[in-house]
Amino acid sequence: MIERYSRPQMKKVWSDENKFAKWLDVEIAVCEGWVKQGVIPREALPKIKMARLNIKRMEELLQETHHDMTAFLGSVAESVGEESRFIHLGLTSSDVMDTATSLQLVEASKILADDIKALITALGKRAIEHKYTVMAGRTHGVHAEPITFGLKLALWMEEMQRNRQRLTDAVRGIAVGKMSGAVGTYATVPPDVEEYACAKLGIAPAPVSNQVIQRDRHAQFMTTLAIIGGSLEKFSTEIRALQKTEFREAEEPFGAGQTGSSAMPHKRNPELCERVSGISRLLRGYAVTSLENIALWHERDISHSSTERVILPDACLVLDYAMNIFTSVIKGMTVFPQRMRQNMDLTRGLLFSQRVLLALIDKGLSRQAAYKLVQRNAMATWGSEDQKFIDLLKADADVAASLSAEELDELFDYKFYTRHVDDIFKRLGLTTAQWKTRADTDADKLSPRSL
Repeated sequence: MIERYSRPQMKKVWSDENKFAKWLDVEIAVCEGWVKQGVIPREALPKIKMARLNIKRMEELLQETHHDMTAFLGSVAESVGEESRFIHLGLTSSDVMDTATSLQLVEASKILADDIKALITALGKRAIEHKYTVMAGRTHGVHAEPITFGLKLALWMEEMQRNRQRLTDAVRGIAVGKMSGAVGTYATVPPDVEEYACAKLGIAPAPVSNQVIQRDRHAQFMTTLAIIGGSLEKFSTEIRALQKTEFREAEEPFGAGQTGSSAMPHKRNPELCERVSGISRLLRGYAVTSLENIALWHERDISHSSTERVILPDACLVLDYAMNIFTSVIKGMTVFPQRMRQNMDLTRGLLFSQRVLLALIDKGLSRQAAYKLVQRNAMATWGSEDQKFIDLLKADADVAASLSAEELDELFDYKFYTRHVDDIFKRLGLTTAQWKTRADTDADKLSPRSL
C-alpha cells in the first residue's frame, strides 16, 4: 500500500546522490565566478568541471574526518588532481550546503505544485459532477440549511488554489543562495562571485547573511507545507465524517478484495483519509521545529542542522505522499445522493425554519415574534418521533394567521437553496464547458484568482 502512493521523483530529490550533486554544482559555479574575476586560471576550469564524487570513498573519508564537507571535498579532489586546490576557495561549509538545500527545496516544490494542480483538477471535476447534489449543511454537527456537495468540493478547490499561491510565495523566499564566507562579510569571497554563481544556479543571492541563510525562510516554507497539510486534514476529516455508518453520504474508494478489519469482515473504513489526517499532524510538528530553528546563536550554531536533515526532506516526502493519496480519494470517491436526501429528511423539514421565519417577517411580524412562533414549532418537531415541521406550522393558529397552507408548501422547496450555485461556480471559473476541455492541462488557469 505504501508503494502505491510513493513518488520516485520526490525520493530522487532528497537522495544522497542528488544532494551531493547539488553540492558539486555549487562548487563549480563558484569556481566559474572566480574565473570571471581572474583568480582561478581559465585553463583550470575544464578539469574542475570534470570533478566527480565517489560516495563510497567519501564515506571512507568521513570515518576519519567526521565532517561531511571535508570528506566530500577529499573525494572530489581525488577525481580532479592538482586543480582541486581551487575548489571551495574562500567558502565555508554552509555556503555550499545551504545553497544546495535551497536548490533541493525549489526542485521539491515543483513536484508539490504539480500535486496541488492535480488535486485542484480532481476537485473541480467532482464539484461540477455534484453541482446540484443537495445535502444537509451542518454547523456544530447539526443540520443547518441545505447546500450541495458540489459547493463543498468547490470550496476545497478554491482553498487549494490559495495553497498553491502560498507555496509560490514560500519558494520565492527559499530560492536564495549565499557564498559570503565564514560569517557573511565576503572577506574571502567577493559579492560578484556570489552573484555570478547564484545566477548560474537559477536562484537569487541572499541580500545579507551571516554564516547561514536565515532560517525564517525555511520556517515560512515549512509552515506553508503544514498549512497545506491542514487543508488536507480538513477535507479528509469531512469525508471520514460523511462515511460514518449513520451518515453514509460519501465513501473513499474500497477495492474488490480489500479488507477493513482482520476481525470484522463487514468493515469499510476510511483508512486513506485517516492516514492523511495523521500525516498532517506530523507536518505541524515539523513546522514547530522549523520555527525553533530561527533563533541560532550569534552568527550561527548547528542546532538546526540535525533537525533539518529530517524535517526538510521528510516534510516534502510525506506531503507529496498525502496529496497523492487524497487526489486518488477524490477521483474514486463514491457519493450517495439518495442517502443525502434521506438524511435531510431525518429532521422532518426543520431545515426550512429560516425560510418560514423570513416569510413571517415579510408578512409584518417583528423578528422576535416570528422567531418565537417558528422556534415553538421547531422544538415540538425535535421532541416528537414522527410529526413533520410543516404539519405543526399549519396547525398553529398564530402561524396560520399570517401564512396559508399553500404558502407554507411553497416555502418547503429544496431548489430554493441551489438558485445561486451557478453564480458561485462562475466566480470560480467552474463552468462545465471550460472544465471538460481544459481541466486536465490547465486547471490552474480557470479561476480569475488563479496562481
